[in-house]
Amino acid sequence: MPEGWNWDPTLFKGSAAYYAQGRMPYAPGFAEAMATSMDLDGRGRLLDVGCGPGIVTLALARYFEEAVGIDPDEGMLAEARRLAGELGVNSVRWIQARAEDLPLGLAPIRVATFAQSFHWTDRDAVASTVFDMLVPDGKFVYLSDLKGPLENPLPLPHPAPPTAEIDELVAQYLGSERRAGQGVLRQGTPDREDVVMTRAGFCGMQRLVVRGGIVLDRSPDDIVAWVFSVSKTAPHLFGPRLDEFERDLRALLHRVSPDDVFSEQVRDTEIFIWTKPAG
Repeated sequence: MPEGWNWDPTLFKGSAAYYAQGRMPYAPGFAEAMATSMDLDGRGRLLDVGCGPGIVTLALARYFEEAVGIDPDEGMLAEARRLAGELGVNSVRWIQARAEDLPLGLAPIRVATFAQSFHWTDRDAVASTVFDMLVPDGKFVYLSDLKGPLENPLPLPHPAPPTAEIDELVAQYLGSERRAGQGVLRQGTPDREDVVMTRAGFCGMQRLVVRGGIVLDRSPDDIVAWVFSVSKTAPHLFGPRLDEFERDLRALLHRVSPDDVFSEQVRDTEIFIWTKPAG
């Protein structure tokens, strides 16, 4: 959990409706790469912790007998149920809960996934609980966009989203410290998951990188949705100035791209897999 920050239920309040539209997708084929790497064959249970609107849960569900997505935000789970219905996926259970509430009677599980969610948890306690829930040779998986400069940047046919200018506009409304629920992240979010996993008893870390390799066109609506899908700019943080902020944001976007089209490269997806020893 971030140092000096306490979790509260407003972390992603109001963001769920914007998530699927606003967030850039993971790299094409990430689910297939995970299934191949872990020899997934339709058996066992998947537990997706901090599942949000179920992006990863739904992509992986076909490789398991059952999938369970848990998230503390009811709005996220409502969106996950809606997307599952659209996709015709009926093998997933959705549970409103925090990672710290586990095990919730969900053991045994074959794979536990944390898609850009582990840093919001009490990592040592959660890693230890998940370790106990996993079957022997079970997997703890952490996945996220690969950070840093793009390794193979592709030409963009339209302007990129003006992230620096958006950050400046956000600071005018919310201040310079990164907001997170009712608190701020003065120290950022924690890293070194490898140390946490070792303390919990996991071994054999495997790293996969699935290449993004495509460029997507994005509309102003998509960029606005992206802003509101992020915890530091969740809609509730703007209070009565939400509409004013959105007007200023859309004006900024139009100045940068008068044609109202942006381009963005899908980033590589980085996947770390830790194993619970078999014996």
